[in-house]
Amino acid sequence: MSLWRIRATVDDRPGYLSVLTAGLALSGVNILAVQVHTTEAGAVDDFLVVAPDTITADELIAAVEKGRGRDCWVARTEVRGLVDQPTWALAQAARLVREPDALGAALGELLGTETVTWQPAPAPPRSGVGTGALAVADPSGGSFVLRRSAPTFTPAEYARAQALVEVAATVTRQETERVTLLLPDGAEVEVRQAVAADLPAVLELHASCSAQSLRRRYHGSGTPAPGRLGRLIDPGYGLTLLAVTGAGRDERVVAMANLIGEGEQAEGALLVQDDWQRRGLATGLLRRLGRHGERIGYAALVLHTGAENTPMLRTLRRLHPAAPLERDAAMVTVTVPLAGTPAQL
Repeated sequence: MSLWRIRATVDDRPGYLSVLTAGLALSGVNILAVQVHTTEAGAVDDFLVVAPDTITADELIAAVEKGRGRDCWVARTEVRGLVDQPTWALAQAARLVREPDALGAALGELLGTETVTWQPAPAPPRSGVGTGALAVADPSGGSFVLRRSAPTFTPAEYARAQALVEVAATVTRQETERVTLLLPDGAEVEVRQAVAADLPAVLELHASCSAQSLRRRYHGSGTPAPGRLGRLIDPGYGLTLLAVTGAGRDERVVAMANLIGEGEQAEGALLVQDDWQRRGLATGLLRRLGRHGERIGYAALVLHTGAENTPMLRTLRRLHPAAPLERDAAMVTVTVPLAGTPAQL
């Protein structure tokens, strides 16, 4: 028995797929998997089949045409073909997390192309659907051109390629935004954007902070539940920065800075481990929050702190001496204007 891939177009009408599969069954072909790609020309059915060793490509094409299929393409495949497309796509996404520069190769593996080339010109929207040359954007600039002699690219494959590009763009952005802060006392910490997988380390940060530090950060409400912390790490609008020391298994989060979007403004907040307070780390994180707020497009950064939190008030006044300050009982609000235009939410 041999593994084959078959792709054919059928009219997108009730019962037509069953007619095609019946035609294949009459030739002793067993269908292992099928995917349907909707196109303007009809439903493009992509089959993974096992067929008798004696059957030829021409006989498979004849069976497809007998089952009302057209524009048929067949090719032998390897055992790797048994991996379904969602699993294969996730494998390529995981590869990009480990190797952000492997986008071109990952796209080629995802779509089974013969060549992948890079060009400085940007990719036109949906370029290559229905042809043998598909162009997709490179997040770093330019575009990748994927080519294969057959079959032609479908809209579903274009969407998969674009999704993989978005994964690569996110990974690249996170790598680019990693910075090392050199504190006045000579200590170094790395600042990077938080991801959902950081929740255990953020919980450890909270467990290591004093009750006073937690009260100042959450204004007396105590440590948030893990679910709320998860939403703080990955907010719908804005971002969260982590200051970390060490690497790999030894990495430890020593501070967290949140930027949460609220209309045209963003609310900023800090939690710094007690041993790292009064060492310039809060100053560095506040500057980074301001820059990210400007890049995203917020008009102002709003920070709330207790009136008794003298170190934070002193830091804010030193960084933003002209920022308006409002006091409401025990709470002080500082509004820092940003150079960005209002965010489009």
